[in-house]
Amino acid sequence: MSDQNKKYPKVGIGVMIKNNNKMLLGLRKGSHGSGEWSFPGGHLEFGETIFETAKREVREETGLNVNDFKLISVADEMRYIQSDGKHYLNIGVEAKYEGGVPVVTEPDKCEDWQWFDLERLPDKILEGTELVIRNYKDKKIYQSIDRLKK
Repeated sequence: MSDQNKKYPKVGIGVMIKNNNKMLLGLRKGSHGSGEWSFPGGHLEFGETIFETAKREVREETGLNVNDFKLISVADEMRYIQSDGKHYLNIGVEAKYEGGVPVVTEPDKCEDWQWFDLERLPDKILEGTELVIRNYKDKKIYQSIDRLKK
């Protein structure tokens, strides 16, 4: 297979914004994971650092400003390979909530932003967000997935 025909994973950044024991999740639409809840975030752009992407994406998607970033997760997001042809290396970042009310600024991509208790999360969560939460709770940056058990 030539390089032109090869598929490569994309790098996605998910940003965990905590407000006390709650975290901000958006209900996705129009892309893979439509109908699932996820952290604000998006693609790492060429020449941009992980934390620059986190700050930019949160601002673009919610109107919020966040700071004091910390790397909390690296995960293999593969649930959507068969359904959508998408494979991501998902990088989870924790950011400090600076206050304000999240706004749906990209209504073609997100229906709603809500704060959820860490122990009472919605049922349908984007795989990348699930993996960040799992790593965060387990206090591990990376955990391999056993694709054969799925």
